[in-house]
Amino acid sequence: MAEDLYRPFRPYRAPRVAYPVGVAWLALMLVLALFPPAPLGWLDRVGFVLVGVVVMWFLHRQASVAAVPSHDGLRVRNLFLTRELRWAEIVSVHFGGGAPWATLDLADTDTLSVMAVQRADGERSVAEARRLATLVARHTATDRDD
Repeated sequence: MAEDLYRPFRPYRAPRVAYPVGVAWLALMLVLALFPPAPLGWLDRVGFVLVGVVVMWFLHRQASVAAVPSHDGLRVRNLFLTRELRWAEIVSVHFGGGAPWATLDLADTDTLSVMAVQRADGERSVAEARRLATLVARHTATDRDD
């Protein structure tokens, strides 16, 4: 049961929306590049394909955000950046007030969003935020538990 706490945090709905939308968008851009409604030059056609690829890449990044816990710390991969944290660096977990994803308060007074725990996932996201808070509490408890 304790090892179950260490499974990766991943969004549930984001991949189920992002990948079909991304494939449809890329397909549309390919169709427009191959069968344009008006005469286009090769540069315009390449532009359509590149826009499709960029949108697909962005949606893939959104769908594949994750937070991977280990006994040493937490690796948070958000949309553009990945950050490795030791448990001692994390002060608390917040997931309230209508925030779109969980947020970590860090010991250096900074905050870090955890996009892998997304409010769009409903009750599942609340349970995942609790699991993350449990991991933080388990790894940051002191003798005085302050």
